[in-house]
Amino acid sequence: MKNRASIFLVLALILSVLSCEKDFDEINTNTVDPTSESVDAVYVLNNAIIGLSFPSGTNIYYEAGVVQQIVTPNSGFVSGANYNQDNRNNTGNLWDSYYQNVIKHTGDVIGQVQDDPEQGNLYNIARIIEAYAFMVLTDTYGEIPYFEAGRGFSDQIVLPVYDPQSNIYPDLINELKEAVAALNDSGDTVSEVMYGGDLSKWRKLGNSLLVRIGMRLSNVDSALAQQTVQDAFTGGVMESNEDNFVIRHDNNFVNPFGNTFNGTEANNFYLVDGFVNFLFDKDDPRLAAIAIRYIGAASGPEQVIEIGSKDPTDQIGMPMGHDNSSIGAVATDLGLASFYDFTQLDRFTMGANSAPMFLCTYGQTQLLLAEAATNGWTGGNAAEHYADGIRAHMEQLADYSADIAIPTADIDDFVAANPLDAGNAIEEINNQYWVASFLNGPEAFANFRRSGYPDLTPNPYPGQDITGDFINRLTYPSAEIAVNKENVDAAISRMGPDNLDTKVWWDN
Repeated sequence: MKNRASIFLVLALILSVLSCEKDFDEINTNTVDPTSESVDAVYVLNNAIIGLSFPSGTNIYYEAGVVQQIVTPNSGFVSGANYNQDNRNNTGNLWDSYYQNVIKHTGDVIGQVQDDPEQGNLYNIARIIEAYAFMVLTDTYGEIPYFEAGRGFSDQIVLPVYDPQSNIYPDLINELKEAVAALNDSGDTVSEVMYGGDLSKWRKLGNSLLVRIGMRLSNVDSALAQQTVQDAFTGGVMESNEDNFVIRHDNNFVNPFGNTFNGTEANNFYLVDGFVNFLFDKDDPRLAAIAIRYIGAASGPEQVIEIGSKDPTDQIGMPMGHDNSSIGAVATDLGLASFYDFTQLDRFTMGANSAPMFLCTYGQTQLLLAEAATNGWTGGNAAEHYADGIRAHMEQLADYSADIAIPTADIDDFVAANPLDAGNAIEEINNQYWVASFLNGPEAFANFRRSGYPDLTPNPYPGQDITGDFINRLTYPSAEIAVNKENVDAAISRMGPDNLDTKVWWDN
């Protein structure tokens, strides 16, 4: 019996080993590895899309301050454009977010499907998303890893070289043109979270981004700028707010700005007086939608909804150039209870955790086309584009909350009372672009540098880290300098010092 039992045990072990060898490949395949071919590339694409939401560090602390829409008098972690100081705890936030959450994922998708003709639409949508992300990055920092970026997994390039912006922009144009042209209505269906696979919307987005790129080049290569805008306009751009490139948020996937405006910094950020006054002086109905003032608040806890007013006549914006030691006297001189009594962004609507984040819109595109038409670059009517751009942004506000939707009659009245002045068209168009880009820090910052409008008074705060009037770019992350120093140094040798003064290529 013992011998028979031993024989059975040996046979069982042999069969077990043979079974393991038979299933070895399957057992040792990681089916949950996001870089594995077992994961649908659409899931990776969707991670890239939702990763496009801007972080607060660069956008609220820096870009919104440079263009003088949002400011804080506080120092420390939140210091940035409020003092024109180089705070590398924040300047690199966009870099880290986009390279880790967007470029990595688009690179993985492109590497996985670029040779698969049955996934051509997925491939080209990924190219459009990647082109948008790279444009934001190079506009913010100047020279960046571009041609070798996102290839850590596919090609084991972990220390990518930096590329001059003058080389990046022409390639972005080619990428977008090729991707838009290659989208195929008879090809694969892509169940992505932005447009639900609607290729007509992706085409319009790609062409609208080309309009943006073309206008960005208007001061450095007018011929390429004009041709790019003409081609995009002919190809077909966004036609309504239904085409907007917008990231949706909810209480689980929170708007990064919502954490700032409703978290520990809820009482510390305010609308700048120049922005508030611009809207008020024009009797612009958007002021009532955007702003709220907690009248008489002497502290943060006193900013309660019961004393909140959205009446435009009650709004008082905070002036630039002050810190905690000086803003109190300013508030007193204005008859306010404290600096907590200044006007803020309405954190319950536009600043909510669930608020959408608009990246490229129909309204912005129409305003850029108004400038292009003024330049004689397209056959469009500048005044009509201008009116459509303003109307579109006003209507867009309803997407934040029905509570701040602007009545159609008020929109009609404003548009009728504010036609484009042909003699001052460029300034008027870009002033409206400033408003239409509110809460889109990278775009507001870039267009301000390109156009020179609005005509802002430089921040007078003493002890600044800049020698000019305004911040021109954001600085590289400290971690990138430590890890990829050789390539960073090469970029600096071409572009100029890694500081807030150095200009990007198209701004020179």
